[in-house]
Amino acid sequence: MSRKLNVAIVGATGVVGGIMRRLIAAERDNWGEVRLIASARSAGKHLSVGEESIEVQALTAEVFDGIDIAHFDLPDEVSAEWVPVAAAKGVVVIDKSAHFRMDPEVPLVCREANPEAVHDRPKGVIANANCTTLALIPTLAALDEAFGLVSMSVASYQAASGSGKEGLEALYEQIAKVADADRIGTETGDVRALLGEDFNAPFGAPLALNVVPKVGGWREDGWTSEELKVRNESRKILGLPDLKVASTCVRVPVAVGHSQAVHAMFEREVSVEAARRVLADAPGVDLVDDPDAGVYPMPIDGVGKSGTQVGRLRQSIDFPNSLEFFVVGDNLMKGAALNSIETADLVRRELENR
Repeated sequence: MSRKLNVAIVGATGVVGGIMRRLIAAERDNWGEVRLIASARSAGKHLSVGEESIEVQALTAEVFDGIDIAHFDLPDEVSAEWVPVAAAKGVVVIDKSAHFRMDPEVPLVCREANPEAVHDRPKGVIANANCTTLALIPTLAALDEAFGLVSMSVASYQAASGSGKEGLEALYEQIAKVADADRIGTETGDVRALLGEDFNAPFGAPLALNVVPKVGGWREDGWTSEELKVRNESRKILGLPDLKVASTCVRVPVAVGHSQAVHAMFEREVSVEAARRVLADAPGVDLVDDPDAGVYPMPIDGVGKSGTQVGRLRQSIDFPNSLEFFVVGDNLMKGAALNSIETADLVRRELENR
């Protein structure tokens, strides 16, 4: 294929859409037309892609004419309606919603674990995993290849931006409100009383000076949808259908960056030194592990980073062939925009070589 491929960003006005525009601008020479698509209320706006100013077009069937690859960053129900429309026009769709992830005919791709999966897409759709899962996968994929992953227990500490722009704005508003109060947390300064019911959205409870042990919707037996995504998506991407997974997902008052404490058990003997050697060379992984010098992964240091950070590596005391470690990933970067861009690059190379 001699011509350059045309690419679309569907949901171009959102937080992730803004990062995607920046990432595409950085590789602008690889693409032909860049088309920006959003809801009808955003149509006519002009957004920048590098030095270009591009008019936003409304989401219609016709807007996909001439597009080769489309990044979708839309709510589940909207993706469910419009992804098949784009795919029917021959567009390769990379979708960030949860709707298609567990469809056996839709590959769930992370470049560090299963890049070859992009080539088998009978529905013309490739799914982007949940941002929590994607923060884990580069580290897990490397350790699995070296030692054979058998099981893991994960506790996540997830940023407000995981709920999108609404989540970020809610956190900032709550922080501003409590910053003006005296003696928060004492009998005269209760956070819930101060903020009231108006500040329960979108987390189900106030987030400022608090943590909320619920991310996603409730499912059977007390699990949340986010916790089940960590289990099911990790199994699919790693190709480990019998992987044993326990997960607890918690929303914390952090703007950007999901953190996770992981206990992982392996088939083969593993040591901290051997794991460090593996992770130091693993693609998409930044080894940040010098606790004596105060160096370990934190969301404040992970914002904008393309790699997921891993540190606090310890040998499990009571469990054989097991490690404890801490992972941090920018949920808007690798957890959404960058993984989609990396997947599109794999598809672009395939199509250009036909």
